[in-house]
Amino acid sequence: MILTVLLAIFIGLLLVAALLAFYVIGEYNGLVTLRNRYKNAYSQIDVQLKRRYDLIPNLVETAKGYMAHERGTLEAVIQARNAAVSAGKAAAANPGDPSAMAPLMSAEAGLTGALGRLFAVSEAYPDLKANQNMAALMEELTTTENKVSFARQAYNDAVMAYNTKREVFPTNLIAGTFQFTAATLFEIENEAEKQAPQVKF
Repeated sequence: MILTVLLAIFIGLLLVAALLAFYVIGEYNGLVTLRNRYKNAYSQIDVQLKRRYDLIPNLVETAKGYMAHERGTLEAVIQARNAAVSAGKAAAANPGDPSAMAPLMSAEAGLTGALGRLFAVSEAYPDLKANQNMAALMEELTTTENKVSFARQAYNDAVMAYNTKREVFPTNLIAGTFQFTAATLFEIENEAEKQAPQVKF
């Protein structure tokens, strides 16, 4: 009789342990899935940022022939682009990591500001405004800026879902145990970056 009771208790404990193990595995897999989603969403941003970075040297080269007296503005755009490329590589290596995302957000704000100054200065050059190549590059850059905005929104949504999942109880215990750290949003740092550069050709 005692042996039967002990066996029943043992089987009950095994069932509870198995249910707990299945729960932990399910929550762990859920966190991994959400982490992979935000990393994939970041890769879409990365594609658009690379496209943007590739357009900028062509834009500067085209403008250089018309804006000989604006060398400082053109150099500022190239320097800002190079800083953004470098920060973008670091962020792509570890999307969501605060130490990678903060420099990227800062570099992107700097690049957007430099491009804004280039566009403002280009208004004073009617021949440049009439250049078909320049107009096409500006249009492509504006389209890319819009795609970056959409990709950033998708990334931020995925990060929000991941962060929410890792913070709710009891998943937060599993997240802490397996070191699922919080991911950082790709936020807009300043008012100038909230809008794509204005193209007026």
